Amino acid sequence: MRLALRCRCGKLRGQVDARRVAARAVCYCKDCQAYGRFLAPPVLDPLGGTEVAATLPAAVRFDEGLEHLACMSLSPKGLYRWYTGCCRTPIGNTPRDPRTSYLGLVRACLDAPDEELDRQLGALRCRVETRSAKGPVQSSALGTAWAVCKIGTMLMKARLGGGYRENPFFRAGTSEPLKPPQVLSLEERKALST
Repeated sequence: MRLALRCRCGKLRGQVDARRVAARAVCYCKDCQAYGRFLAPPVLDPLGGTEVAATLPAAVRFDEGLEHLACMSLSPKGLYRWYTGCCRTPIGNTPRDPRTSYLGLVRACLDAPDEELDRQLGALRCRVETRSAKGPVQSSALGTAWAVCKIGTMLMKARLGGGYRENPFFRAGTSEPLKPPQVLSLEERKALST
């Protein structure tokens, strides 16, 4: 079961192994909102949320256009946030240390209708950081607990089994990102937070 991954203009293309997605969530945190604004045009929902699919980096395969992949970080120690330089489509977020085998794959790069995502990845049950939303958001503690357990299990298996070593966002065998990250200054970050 594979899902197509593509940027808006179609220059970057790939695939995602849907069986390796642990959970789907919408994040309303201030960092995701700042990142959404950085992309211009923003990719946030009306309440400031970004839908992500929690998966392993190894679940992603890039087929063409890798030269268009770009990386930024909101701060010197923040997550790496991957997007395309050609049309500024968000791809996903990874920790700086590839031994933590996590990818928050952003919905905007998945080339499938919502019904197909529901069928292949399961329903969207989790909404996090809802206090930063631009309006009331219904959250489920049970859905969040379920997602945390699934994601934690996925991370532990990748770490113990060595699956973390397969990561298309880092140079093989190193902790060096595939593309040099643009790290925002404090002033640039503040400008995105308004």
